[in-house]
Amino acid sequence: MTLLYLNSDQMGSGDPVLGKKLLKIFLEKLAASDVQVDLVGCVNSGIYLTSEGSEVLASLKKLEEKGARIATCGTCLDHLHLREKLQIGEIGAMDQTVQVMAMADRIIRP
Repeated sequence: MTLLYLNSDQMGSGDPVLGKKLLKIFLEKLAASDVQVDLVGCVNSGIYLTSEGSEVLASLKKLEEKGARIATCGTCLDHLHLREKLQIGEIGAMDQTVQVMAMADRIIRP
């Protein structure tokens, strides 16, 4: 099982505008590739990617259409008051994150 672990709304550290641009391009290229992703897990600021106003919803939708489940951290959604703004996937829990990370054959973390 391959997990795409998104714990930020940007790729790398440094300039946040560049980081968001890089992550958007990464997700577009990943969604258009033959790489099979089984689960997309979004935590911390990565939850902005699955919430209202996200610029990467189309790429996440393509991954979902290719068979990926998308789970967003419920604790994170509550903390940032975004539960009602979730646009794609399901609400996950930390016990699920622990299990998936322990069992994953591969974890992709851009």
